[in-house]
Amino acid sequence: MKIRKFKSVSKDKKIAVSYFRSGFNCSQSVLKTFAGAYRLNRKNAESISAGFGAGMGRLQETCGAVAGAYMVIGLHCGKKRNFAMTNVTLAKADRINKKIKEESYKYIKRFNNFFVKIHGTTNCMELVKCDLNTEEGKKYFDENNLHEEICENCIKSSIEIINKILHN
Repeated sequence: MKIRKFKSVSKDKKIAVSYFRSGFNCSQSVLKTFAGAYRLNRKNAESISAGFGAGMGRLQETCGAVAGAYMVIGLHCGKKRNFAMTNVTLAKADRINKKIKEESYKYIKRFNNFFVKIHGTTNCMELVKCDLNTEEGKKYFDENNLHEEICENCIKSSIEIINKILHN
């Protein structure tokens, strides 16, 4: 199900990187790029995804760009749910919801497989190879331009994979 008139992958990547360079975190940049396509207000997208940067609240666990992509997948599958849930019984609504969750899980697994093939992991600390919670790690991150070298590439990959699995 195509929800929006599709832009180009390269345009979506440029938009996401532009958000990132203007101060939004990796998760916000990915979600905000697709928000309008799913009728999510961009300001709400910023708020929803604000805590997911730097590997989920700077915990350096799941990459924020990946978390943002998961949210886009949820919007994509949830949009179908909204169309299917008009005037249905509670039992039917439960069946529809289960089906949509399974579809979301399928897309997330596909996304993960592609992302790991490209980057080797979805773990933020393994991607940037430093601890962003220490002065030494922050210095290493800045001196090695990892914001651009790693994080921007993860954002671009996330945009490309979303386009590949949801919009083709």
